[in-house]
Amino acid sequence: MTLDSPKEIYIDNAATTSMSKEVLDEMIPYFSENYGNPSSLYSIAQVARDAVDESRENVAKILNCKPSEIIFTSGGTESDNMAIIGVAKALIDTGNHLITTKIEHHAVIHAMEELESTGFEVSYLNVDKDGFINLEELESKINSNTSLVSIMLANNETGSIQNLSKISEIVRNKSKSFQKEIYIHTDAVQAAGKLDLDVSELGVDLMSLSGHKIKGPKGVGCLYIKRGIPITPIILGGGQERQRRSGTENVPGIVGFSKALNLANEEKNNFNVHCKKLTEELKLKLKNLKYEHTIITPNENALSNILNVCFKGFEGEPILIGLDMAGIFASSGSACSSASLEPSHVLVSMGIDPKLAIGSIRFSFSYENTSEEVEFLINSLESVLSELSILAQT
Repeated sequence: MTLDSPKEIYIDNAATTSMSKEVLDEMIPYFSENYGNPSSLYSIAQVARDAVDESRENVAKILNCKPSEIIFTSGGTESDNMAIIGVAKALIDTGNHLITTKIEHHAVIHAMEELESTGFEVSYLNVDKDGFINLEELESKINSNTSLVSIMLANNETGSIQNLSKISEIVRNKSKSFQKEIYIHTDAVQAAGKLDLDVSELGVDLMSLSGHKIKGPKGVGCLYIKRGIPITPIILGGGQERQRRSGTENVPGIVGFSKALNLANEEKNNFNVHCKKLTEELKLKLKNLKYEHTIITPNENALSNILNVCFKGFEGEPILIGLDMAGIFASSGSACSSASLEPSHVLVSMGIDPKLAIGSIRFSFSYENTSEEVEFLINSLESVLSELSILAQT
């Protein structure tokens, strides 16, 4: 369908990333010789316990929090569920009102919907055409029954970055005026390795992170829970992770997650420079594309590596198939909903016409991508759209 690809070109790094060799090397011993259960007392178990404790300390340094405030989980989805459902249930006697946005990841939205089905009230904040909430609307929605506000730091489909420090300030002020605690959670899964994750600077009480977005392993992540915040466990059992998240610790995963987060944090400035160069090159080349399109990712306050583009008169799925045949791997909106023909809830919430939104393609770059790959991408895209146009006319 397109020109022959010199190699496979992966530009779906917002969905998942390849694991770095440094991370894998760090993990391997804990699959084999250091295989003990961290909850046991004998020496090989203590090696595993020490690895978990050291990993917790490493993550805490990056988030600027206490190690005891880090709870290891199976990833972003569990962390989001734990933060939202756990805090909401723990605070049911002081308020049953929650606030989030219309553009959250489904891990947040579905958790909110589940709570709504049990009697909680949820306010879903609107966003503007660039995907940013209205701070005045947020302030107006907070009331004496509000217990939790959950707003993502950076959007997984468009890359838009919310002003979380200002959001936290508003919530704190309202909390004081109502003389009650209102907690702030953020899904920072896409922000890791691109933005500063200092929880004090951001002003958040809970933060979700995941390993596989930062060249770490799948199936592991963490939830930062500020000391003193009540939370009801959603996974019950042996009482691991300070009675908050039961289940034998995934030692290799935890070690890999810690290593990946550390490497991503150290390299984030270079990463941002590299990826920003590629997204700008792609935007420039798209101007010469003869097919009408709209760039959804905002020009400012957006992640360096994500560019979301809607192609008018096309559907995303056939475009992806054509690119796949050329050896190019991208996605249509969120990876968790890419099999759906429905337009992205994120784009529709931003006021994008659903007919345009179904032609959305998300390109998300990493350190491995090059300018040559951007050139091949744009040529392949032109070829794919041309062939799809011909097929539509027959």
